[in-house]
Amino acid sequence: MTTLRVERDSFLSNPLDLVEQVIIDRDFAYDRPADDEIVAEISGIWCNYKIWFSWQPEHGCLIFSCSLDTKTSKAARNKVYPLLALVNEKLYLGHFDVSGEDNAIAFRHTMLMRGGCVLAIEQIEDLIDIASQECERFFPAFQSVIWGGKNANDALAAAIFETVGQA
Repeated sequence: MTTLRVERDSFLSNPLDLVEQVIIDRDFAYDRPADDEIVAEISGIWCNYKIWFSWQPEHGCLIFSCSLDTKTSKAARNKVYPLLALVNEKLYLGHFDVSGEDNAIAFRHTMLMRGGCVLAIEQIEDLIDIASQECERFFPAFQSVIWGGKNANDALAAAIFETVGQA
């Protein structure tokens, strides 16, 4: 994957301008419905993922979300919560949760940027890459619990099972 280069001297008061450059460079379908929000879609093996960035200057933070193309019913939430706890233990960055608004499962991470922190292109690229990799890694586990009737432990074990050797 090529890395987008931007002059370090250029100051971007809104970090979403930099996010937009990365999204354009990666040729993602996207929309910028407001100056403080960008929504894009990326293709995965299991489904398409909707990524969302929101800049909140009053808090000095950039909020990121990557939603899986799956919804949980209110009844299924009680089966998904134990899996969320197990999955989140495996992450070194961000977390998964279920949205209270639309019951979607999403990977989320917030970057604090107060005090003159300058966002780098590489940070945005890494965040998108990590989120999409974790969504791909755990999507089967979420599906197994929601639609396959598996318990959280069995679903997670199947999702993180690594094949070694050749048949």
